[in-house]
Amino acid sequence: MLEEKNNMTQNHETRQQTRLAVLTSGGDAPGMNSTVRAVVRTALSYGAEVYAIYEGYQGMVDGGDYIRRMNWESVGGILQRGGTVIGTARSAAFRTPEGRRKAAKNLLIHDIDRLVVIGGDGSLTGAHILRQEWPQIVTDLIAQGEIPAEVGNRHPHLGIVGLVASIDNDFFGTDMTIGADTALHRIVDAVDAISSTAASHQRTFVVKVMGRNCGYLALMGAIATGADWVLIPENPPKGLDWEKHMVERLQKGRKAGRRDSIVIMAEGACDQDGNPIGSSYVRQVLEEGLQEEVRVTVLGHVQRGGRPSAFDRNLGTRLGYAAVQYLLESYRPKDEPQVVGLRGNRVVTTPLMDCVKQTQAVAQQIAQHNYDQAMKLRGSSFSESFDTFLTLIRAEPRPLPKGEKRARIAVLNAGAPAPGMNTAIRAAVRLCLDQGHEVLGVRNGITGLIAGTIQPLEWMSVNGWTTSGGSELGTNRYVPDGTDFYAMARNIEEHNIQGLLIVGGWSGYEAAYRMLQERKHFPAFDIPIVCLPASIDNNLPGSELSIGADTALNNIVGAVDKIKQSAVAARRCFVVEVMGRYCGYLALMSGMATGAERVYLHEEGITLRDLQQDIEDITHDFQSGKRLGLIIRNENANAVYTTPVISALFEEEGRGLFVVRQAILGHLQQGGDPSPFDRIQATRMARYCVTYLLDHIKEHDAQSAFIGMQGKEILFHNLEDFPRMVDEAHQRPRQQWWMEMRPIARQMAKPDMQ
Repeated sequence: MLEEKNNMTQNHETRQQTRLAVLTSGGDAPGMNSTVRAVVRTALSYGAEVYAIYEGYQGMVDGGDYIRRMNWESVGGILQRGGTVIGTARSAAFRTPEGRRKAAKNLLIHDIDRLVVIGGDGSLTGAHILRQEWPQIVTDLIAQGEIPAEVGNRHPHLGIVGLVASIDNDFFGTDMTIGADTALHRIVDAVDAISSTAASHQRTFVVKVMGRNCGYLALMGAIATGADWVLIPENPPKGLDWEKHMVERLQKGRKAGRRDSIVIMAEGACDQDGNPIGSSYVRQVLEEGLQEEVRVTVLGHVQRGGRPSAFDRNLGTRLGYAAVQYLLESYRPKDEPQVVGLRGNRVVTTPLMDCVKQTQAVAQQIAQHNYDQAMKLRGSSFSESFDTFLTLIRAEPRPLPKGEKRARIAVLNAGAPAPGMNTAIRAAVRLCLDQGHEVLGVRNGITGLIAGTIQPLEWMSVNGWTTSGGSELGTNRYVPDGTDFYAMARNIEEHNIQGLLIVGGWSGYEAAYRMLQERKHFPAFDIPIVCLPASIDNNLPGSELSIGADTALNNIVGAVDKIKQSAVAARRCFVVEVMGRYCGYLALMSGMATGAERVYLHEEGITLRDLQQDIEDITHDFQSGKRLGLIIRNENANAVYTTPVISALFEEEGRGLFVVRQAILGHLQQGGDPSPFDRIQATRMARYCVTYLLDHIKEHDAQSAFIGMQGKEILFHNLEDFPRMVDEAHQRPRQQWWMEMRPIARQMAKPDMQ
């Protein structure tokens, strides 16, 4: 005991830096490692000492080698790994006062009084309890001679920040929890695969997903896969004969032409009385009602494992960075513990226990069978998504209500193909038809509107479009000019088009704006027009994220992960060129998600001095034992310093220390099936666009707009504002929110000790 006290005193006397610790607790979640990496590297960049507590709270209780000091390389190479490299465990000991006393003592031994806790509601609640008890524990430890008084006096309070890591996405205070996006990827991949075999055999599948008492994964998974039925705890099936209703809905779908039936259910699914609904029971009901064999797939922990998605890597990085910033810059000893989360695309802090109480309130409402209140507590977007899903799964549209006039809307794709275009078109078509209106599909984009390749779209015309990439309607980058406007106006009049939805990129927006300008010459253009952003470049005004950009980002990250595996054994430096034209979104965000040492953007440019410094840095790293270098370059970062030129410079100056290879990813970034995020957001924005068009048609209002996600909100911007909001020469928005990530990417890639 005396030796331990002497060590603590010496530790205290030589202490010159703030010390903080990070732990992961509860169930593991993809993205935890990127969060730990961000906490460690941000703390080191601030000049603080940082420790990792292995095996969660149990490691804090046991102390010793479970609490380890971390350096820059301690967290190298973990971005792409699933789970948590520092381990996690559920600790019964920490739930007891004696266990928390041991935990506090072990923190004090290491002079730690600030803590980043990565976990779910139970883990964060435990941290709050420890913080409440901390002053009394310190007093007791001093009184009993277990710690020197000067050590206790230096640490009268425990500072805590919580980061929510849970695949369930069931925690108040953040729109997305770390791991939820990856879990959706696993669900979507599995259901897409199941759907193909189900369609081959005209078979029904029941897919059970995780989520505890939260239906987020089930509902969003159902929307993203085009499933035919969903069971969630927040909104149990209504009526005593819900089973019959479910069977009838699936039967109607088959009669309408669907070859498969997919039912997705949350593990916490229940009926209106709160009785659990099991997958075996659902299978039995369907087999008896449909008179066919029904298969059940329980995805289980496959949803929790594997490589994290690009979103979860960047989310963990951003939140870990913000958590350390708060503890080292903003924290005051008497501050309540905070949860650092994401609202829209902005990092926010919220009092921890407020978040826990709101989270538990949803579970309480479900337990009390107050399902309407539970849906409200989940938020308006959750309720909207459920209502949208109920419409999309109909076998046929509802008739037009009496007294309403039938509207006629045209839909088309414009610009380069973007994953999620088909998802948006499917949602728009069905949501419009379900209100009794007519929809026309324009083939081959703007050129189709010029040529008149226009045809009606029916309910089953868009069946299966949710999951497919590319553009089923066809698309191109053509922008109308001259006599094109006369042909377009004539076709709009001939087909009696009263509203136009353009799902696409820059050329689609430009075409819509030119139609707006030509209204004085062509009255046919005096109709409401809406542009829905779909571009992998994420270069469109009024929206922080375009449909397709998330898919492209994941394609890049997947390819770079493979490149890194091939490079690490041979001392190689890779220069990877990604798309984006003059917009650096894909380059910067993929660089942050893959751990690139350097990212070259057109927004910043490239100078010879930059290249010289980067060559010196990379050379020094390889001389110090590094085996892999990664540089990401936006395709238009610089007209002179191209990817081959940069590769040749690094190769020459490396002088045999490392080999340089270039990888131009090309159109693989544009291809593939859309990610869950792109499918969900395409569906959500399509709903808003249809409502906008129908409302303006009804009011005989020709105001036109482009839609976008800004923060949590879906907003419309007047199309007349298009020129004011863009850098036309470089075809990108004037305001690029993601450039705020630049300092984070730099800090994660390169030590910058203060």
